[in-house]
Amino acid sequence: MSKPWRPESGYANGWSVQAIALVGPTASGKTAAALALAQQWPIEIISLDSALVYRGMDIGTAKPTAQELAQVPHHLINIRDPLQAYSAAEFARDATQLMADIRARGKLPLLVGGTMLYLKALRDGIDDLPTAQPDLRAEIERQASALGWPAMHAELAKVDAITAARLAPHDAQRISRALEVWRVSGKALSQWFAEGEHTRAAQAALTMPLLSLEPHNRAWLHGRIAQRFEAMLVSGFLSEIQALRARGDLHLDLPSMRCVGYRQAWELLDSAQASGLPPDSILAQLQALGVVATRQLAKRQLTWLRGMEERIVIACDAPDALAQTQSAVARFTATAL
Repeated sequence: MSKPWRPESGYANGWSVQAIALVGPTASGKTAAALALAQQWPIEIISLDSALVYRGMDIGTAKPTAQELAQVPHHLINIRDPLQAYSAAEFARDATQLMADIRARGKLPLLVGGTMLYLKALRDGIDDLPTAQPDLRAEIERQASALGWPAMHAELAKVDAITAARLAPHDAQRISRALEVWRVSGKALSQWFAEGEHTRAAQAALTMPLLSLEPHNRAWLHGRIAQRFEAMLVSGFLSEIQALRARGDLHLDLPSMRCVGYRQAWELLDSAQASGLPPDSILAQLQALGVVATRQLAKRQLTWLRGMEERIVIACDAPDALAQTQSAVARFTATAL
């Protein structure tokens, strides 16, 4: 049996490893590799996937099966209803706490997925500011029309002197946003930024090597994407979409329904319904559109990854891809396990 993970002794190349990220484009084999790693080291998996957070969206997201989820502890899967949003800032906060908890249990946090905005938020930090409120913004603009922006600037100075001091009295856009944040949250914009700096400082100290599964031959990945989408359809992806539509409270403006595959299916079902065609009539179109959309997603993911020069690239289409991944993990855990 492996010895517990000890963060204070896990050194590789002179620095302490606090977590490992296993990233890559969709269909590159991340889930299978992560499960194999968990058989060798005391690992808990943190999902780095914005689609897996949603309950009831299992087939179209290629969510790990119940059996796979039972093999090793997984986190940040099935934590939101599709009606709810989950931001990158929320992910960074939750993942940071989870990593600390996992290490406290003597295990190694392994972040697995391909949502690069989540990865960026975790590594670089992001301010979790309140979202824009159009009605409140319109109210502030009406007040400014009546009183003038200098008066609104003076109001801001009463609740957020730091922000007011750096803004000109006629800087309408920034004064409006600062007042909006205050009225929504009861917290000054300067306080939001100060708390964000503290979070970013902690995240800057995070030592998390990136193992990136990337295909040497893009055609290999395209073939996997096509096979997987076809398997999703066989497994009942269309029925899953129909069940979500039948709820009556979901729509295409939600982040959940904009996930690859779901948006295409929803739009095709709308079209079929308007034409009086049976749902099964869209299967061929859905296969074609879903594969194209998934390829485009993979291309965007690879573009993000190329910008991370420090990543360790593993050819996911190589026969020894898993062995390479295991060897890389061993390098970072050799002194701790």
